[in-house]
Amino acid sequence: MYHRPRPGLGLLLALAASAQVWAADAQRSKLNMPVGVTEVSRKVHDVHMLILWICVVIGAIVFLVMFYSIFAHRKSRGHKAANFHENTALEIAWTAIPFIILISMAVPATSTLLDIYNTDDADLDVLITGYQWRWKYEYILPDGESVSFFSSLKTPQEEIRNQTIKNPNYLLEVDEPLVLPVDQKVRFLVTANDVIHSWWVPELAVKRDAIPGFVNEAWTRILQPGVYRGQCAELCGRDHGFMPIVVHAVSGSEFDDWLSERKAEAAEVADLLEKNFTLSELVERGRAVYQRNCVACHGDSGQGGVGNPLAKSDIVTGGVEGQLEVVLNGVPGTAMQAFGSQLSEVDLAAVVTFTRNAFGNNMGDAVQPIDIHQFRKEQ
Repeated sequence: MYHRPRPGLGLLLALAASAQVWAADAQRSKLNMPVGVTEVSRKVHDVHMLILWICVVIGAIVFLVMFYSIFAHRKSRGHKAANFHENTALEIAWTAIPFIILISMAVPATSTLLDIYNTDDADLDVLITGYQWRWKYEYILPDGESVSFFSSLKTPQEEIRNQTIKNPNYLLEVDEPLVLPVDQKVRFLVTANDVIHSWWVPELAVKRDAIPGFVNEAWTRILQPGVYRGQCAELCGRDHGFMPIVVHAVSGSEFDDWLSERKAEAAEVADLLEKNFTLSELVERGRAVYQRNCVACHGDSGQGGVGNPLAKSDIVTGGVEGQLEVVLNGVPGTAMQAFGSQLSEVDLAAVVTFTRNAFGNNMGDAVQPIDIHQFRKEQ
């Protein structure tokens, strides 16, 4: 039987989850770092292997000479230690040789670093914003339009609670992956909304800290289609281990089709602002929004999670304005986030309506998207 952990164990659980994912990554990559699927990742791997073999050769020579000297000139064979000083040739040799070795390492390493930080002439810009605990992706398109969405953990709560068998991509699944075209230079603008995060996808050789108030740049050019996974690499709070990254690399034509679909969906959501939904429509949509964004803290039944229970809650069963204040603006000093910038007005109306009519609350009222819009204007 699963027993709900105490809130004080949250950090340990996050660390344990991260360690489990790191172990899985190590198993997948065997004993060496992955080659990756981008120009930069392959250059990084080449530099890594060059320096590795230089170190192997140096180590082999040094230890062979040392072992030979110990064996061939040991005291039992009558050898005595030499007593000499000031060998100019030897001084020059052991200064010049390391200098040459360091230069042979520095030249390719510096060239690769210059490539890593050269974000010029990008074909596509993507703004990545870290939230506790999800990612927001915004495509900044050449025509001046933008497409944005949030990407959240999709791993079922049953797996997290050890109530069912974990799948191979445990804690590395999301509801909305980042879709990128292959053979195009994509520039990432990385920042954060709350605390420091770090956007890391090993196979793309991209790892940038997401810092509130700062924008860090990175870039990639993916060479082959596929699905590439990563995670937040900065300890950012209780659910740090539940903040994965999934990148779908597709052909240019597939990306254009996907982008057109996202634009159409965004236009459809904007049109829904004026629609007067029925209570059942709002509850059905709100249930899906709740499962994506709220269930981890508040539980499937509105209680049993690490957050405050929603079943028979004074906030949920009280005035609508009070609940909207909490949902949109969050509660400072607690894990309750501000969802006003994370969800559309339609989804906000739906999830508030769902919680007011689920878990035995049965308030019978329906919050419409226009109500959310009006509440925002009055704040």
